[in-house]
Amino acid sequence: METTQQAAMVPLDAGWSDIGSWSALWEVSEKDAQGNHLTGDVLALNTHNTLVKGEKRLIATLGVEDLVIIDTQDALLVAHKDKVQDVKKIVEQLKAQGRTEHLNHREVYRPWGVYDSIDNGERYQVKRITVKPGAKLSVQMHHHRAEHWIVVSGTAKVTNGDETYLVTENESTYIPIGQVHALENPGVIPLELIEVQSGSYLGEDDIVRFEDRYGRVT
Repeated sequence: METTQQAAMVPLDAGWSDIGSWSALWEVSEKDAQGNHLTGDVLALNTHNTLVKGEKRLIATLGVEDLVIIDTQDALLVAHKDKVQDVKKIVEQLKAQGRTEHLNHREVYRPWGVYDSIDNGERYQVKRITVKPGAKLSVQMHHHRAEHWIVVSGTAKVTNGDETYLVTENESTYIPIGQVHALENPGVIPLELIEVQSGSYLGEDDIVRFEDRYGRVT
């Protein structure tokens, strides 16, 4: 029994398009007196045999049953429990329409921490970046974008060309296009900063890595 539960619980960090994860979660999860499994900020009234998973905001259900409701920062899924296997049809439609929700996610985890893409436009993108204590992003450069870093909390150790310096709370720094740079958290608390990217191309593949402690240099 222990081996079966471990295998079922492994995929829980997946998105709502990972059908097997939610089917497995439903099977092994504890349920309340109404047969519901609720995760996050959920207010369920007259709701039965329903799985609800929320991440950031309140989810309220009223007078429903036998549903799967998965709310992530990328998309909201509402499906009947008997139809979750058909979620792949939605993914197929997204692909056919040239959309990227099934590929690109707002919140992305990296070995050094996590970033959340909170806003974007034609020539800009804004990210909230959290760097774990002692972690360091790769030494890198970009061909098409410049970056502004504003520290919200913690201390950043910044390599900007030939300079290395500390940036603390309420301070900022600027990384020009083509400049070799790196970001490190030398402290013992998480480093939180806002990154504003600007340029003609803002894709994640515009990264040339020179050094990386996580083995991502190609």
